[in-house]
Amino acid sequence: MAKKELKEMSFLDHLEELRWLLVRSTLAIIIIACASYFIDDFIFNQIIFGPKDPNFITYKFFCEVTRFFGADDSYACATEFSFIIQNTEVGGQFSIYLWILITTGFILGFPYILWELWKFIRPALYENERKKAGLFIIVSSLLFFIGVLFGYFIIVPLTINFFATFNVSDTIINQFTVESYISIIKTSVIVSGLVFELPIIIYFLTKLGLVTPEFLRKYRRAAIVLILIVSAIVTPPDIPSQVIVSVPILILYELSILISAFVVKKEKQNG
Repeated sequence: MAKKELKEMSFLDHLEELRWLLVRSTLAIIIIACASYFIDDFIFNQIIFGPKDPNFITYKFFCEVTRFFGADDSYACATEFSFIIQNTEVGGQFSIYLWILITTGFILGFPYILWELWKFIRPALYENERKKAGLFIIVSSLLFFIGVLFGYFIIVPLTINFFATFNVSDTIINQFTVESYISIIKTSVIVSGLVFELPIIIYFLTKLGLVTPEFLRKYRRAAIVLILIVSAIVTPPDIPSQVIVSVPILILYELSILISAFVVKKEKQNG
């Protein structure tokens, strides 16, 4: 069995490596953010404010599904959203503009951030594991982007649709601040992307001996409760939305158990 090539590094040396990891990752985010300036019109009008349009692809899909099953389509098939987005701060739009570009830089630069993270943990891996850098980057990036798309096309529309159509009285006019609207999108997209990294996180935690498949199976019920709580927080307070969000996360958890069991099996074979 190939042994790990452990470099004798002090705690301060590790901190120095971590500092440069953060510096390079930050520079990558800034560079991509600056490049995003040239497509800012597309980012804002087509992506950021896309879910504000009742004709957004997700609304059409849920509307068709609802009608297919013969259910009440008054909620899923809204023809218009009675709300406006307003700016209430002097520098509000400029601040939002910068943060959206930075968020774009983080999302598009995520594969590079993973590469930097891989270089940081590489010395602690076995030689055969070091050769899997490409696979690690591809799989982790793919999971992250799937999570981002899930957040954008599922969580964001469900949230906006619920709060835009919920009305306690016709005398109340919804006027959402641009900060709250953007916050929903950023939080849903980034959190979903990171949550979809669960199998990768479990893989490394298992490699470090911090997690076992037995542990994950033992606390499956607690995990389900936690997932339902998280789903309730990031989605509107209606059961269908919470179920739609919970199911993929539960599947990821079960997949993580299989990955953890596979890692433990390989470790025993190599041991």
